[in-house]
Amino acid sequence: MIPTILDLWFKYYQVLWESGRYREMAETFVYEAHQILNAKCCTILDAEAVDELVSELRRKGNRNSTINRKLAIIYKLLRKAHSMGIITRVPTYLRLRENNARVRFLTAEEEDALFSAIKARSEDHFRLCVFLIDSGARVGEALNIKWQDINRRSVTFWITKSGKSRTVPLTQRAQDALLEARSRGKTGPFSMIDYQRFLYDWRSARKAAGLGSDQQVVPHILRHTCASRLVQAGIDLRRVQTFLGHQTIQMTLRYAHLATADLDQCAIALERLTTRESVQQAC
Repeated sequence: MIPTILDLWFKYYQVLWESGRYREMAETFVYEAHQILNAKCCTILDAEAVDELVSELRRKGNRNSTINRKLAIIYKLLRKAHSMGIITRVPTYLRLRENNARVRFLTAEEEDALFSAIKARSEDHFRLCVFLIDSGARVGEALNIKWQDINRRSVTFWITKSGKSRTVPLTQRAQDALLEARSRGKTGPFSMIDYQRFLYDWRSARKAAGLGSDQQVVPHILRHTCASRLVQAGIDLRRVQTFLGHQTIQMTLRYAHLATADLDQCAIALERLTTRESVQQAC
């Protein structure tokens, strides 16, 4: 009997994913993929089934970056099944080209308005937002933090998208946010937060802050804002890559256009050359 993607999930999810937000997200997509493939009558997970899956996800409005992340979950299951001899081959799939054009980030004024609106709805959600924008963490990384992962001035993310842990220093207000959560979170500073409730408050606050029509203002924008501010402050891209936990420097290069501090020296040099030539011609 040929296993479905859901069969593979139940067989290997505990081996491949630690419990927490990432596993919950993976499970949600596996169920979505299972429904799509059943509706398309794809009984065998081959290249044609993958194409059907991609086509349906696009029809539902998923971007290439989202499709790539979702298919990474499927292929993780397929590779495991192949290594265990359950399937004979893993279907070929070419990663979709992602559009990394303009990266939206918050201005200081937008941050103030949005955070004020969130704080009026939930102190817990406000502290999470402060932590996210100053640590560059993904929401799932923050929700999975345990108290033992926090030092006085740094935090270690063990459960990450890349699978590699990283430790980052904390700003004073991020430290304060964690300290204030001491009496709230039992296992970690944000363990009391329900993600769906957080999203509900985020959307309400976005509307209250006058950003309701901007669909790019999602929680992940806090990570973009952190990266953008680091680059604008003159931090080199390699350090920004390490801070954010990007797997490749190409991901960090999305923010390279913001690094104008070093380029200012180019304009100064050109001004000097132009002035020198003008003086020489006058003589």
